[in-house]
Amino acid sequence: MIGIIGGSGLDDPDILKNAKDVEVETSFGKPSSPLKIGEIGGVKVCLIARHGRKHTIPPTQVNNRANIQALKDQGCKAILATTACGSLRKEIGRGDLVILDQFIDFTRLRKLTFFEEFQEGGGGPKHVAMPEPFAQELRELLIGTCKDLKLKFHEKGTVVTIEGPRFSTRAESRMFRTWGADVINMSVAPECILANEAEIPYAAIAMSTDYDSWCIEEAPVEWKEILRVFGANVEKVTTLIVKTIPSIIEN
Repeated sequence: MIGIIGGSGLDDPDILKNAKDVEVETSFGKPSSPLKIGEIGGVKVCLIARHGRKHTIPPTQVNNRANIQALKDQGCKAILATTACGSLRKEIGRGDLVILDQFIDFTRLRKLTFFEEFQEGGGGPKHVAMPEPFAQELRELLIGTCKDLKLKFHEKGTVVTIEGPRFSTRAESRMFRTWGADVINMSVAPECILANEAEIPYAAIAMSTDYDSWCIEEAPVEWKEILRVFGANVEKVTTLIVKTIPSIIEN
């Protein structure tokens, strides 16, 4: 089974066949939405709406541990995530896709580990190495599919995940650029960290919807504009997912 975590604008896509909703509870509480379990290209898929089906859960309140644990409990062998993001580089335009390869975690209030207590059998807390946090095999499959579909995309990018729900000041936005971040969002880093701890390969497709606030030549980011741009380009993301998932099983 493949897990999908849908972000802003892709919370409940009609891409699953023979779909059914399943309510679950994990040891970390309930996930953000009922699990929608169905098939894509004959492959069993489990979808979670990151912010709830009606986008009612703000970033800080997303129960990332429950979301990842729910996918693990269902037996998911890989996770594909989608997210809207702000561009910190002029060359990453609105509607462009970015296959993320690195993150900078700038959150402060999230639950970022499954290992808050000593583990059975001793050994103390578990420290997971994460030099390459996004699964390279999944990234390569997404990149190959992007090329096949002739989508406008960027083969790599560093995302900085901020706490939110507010957007950045100009000073913060410019600081993130000096750090080497290419795009900015409020969701990916905690998910990616937890997926690595759960030993589930994770990859994320980011869609640029705005230029955050660093670029004075562009209008500052607004929520309505994010949804408008994502909605206008969401078919690219859904097509990418639908075309990539069968190849994950093949590999």
